[in-house]
Amino acid sequence: MRIVLDTNVLVSGSLNPNGAPGRILDLILDGKIQLLYDDRILGEYQEVLLRPELSIQPGHVQAILSYLRLAGKRVSAMPLFIDILPDQDDLPCIEVAITGEAEAIVTGNRKHFVAVPSVEGKIYSPQEFLKLFQRNS
Repeated sequence: MRIVLDTNVLVSGSLNPNGAPGRILDLILDGKIQLLYDDRILGEYQEVLLRPELSIQPGHVQAILSYLRLAGKRVSAMPLFIDILPDQDDLPCIEVAITGEAEAIVTGNRKHFVAVPSVEGKIYSPQEFLKLFQRNS
C-alpha cells in the first residue's frame, strides 16, 4: 500500500511511538506500507522535526529522514494548479499522491484536503488509516 504522510503525522509518531501515528511509522519501517515523497516533502519533514521546541536530536532526525529516503519511493510530482486549499503547504502532498497513485494521504488535518476532488476518498486520519490497513491485510 502506497501512502503520503502529512508532516503532522510524522511529528506525532516521532514524539509518541505508542499512538496511531507511531504505529504507522512502524509499518513504514517494517516495509508493510510504502511512503511516497518528493524533495519538498522531505524538506518540510526536516524543517519541522528540527524545530527546537520539539527537542528531537538532529542525529535522530537525520536517521529518520535517511531511512524514509531508502524505504520510500521518490516521486517526480506533476504540478497542479490548485488555489483553493486552506493551507497551500499541503499541495506537495496532493501532487505526490496523485502522481504516485497513492491509496491514502494520512493527515491530522483532514479539512486541509477536502476541497480537492481528485483525492476524495483517500484522506484518512491515522486511526482511520490503521483500520483500512487492517481490513486490507
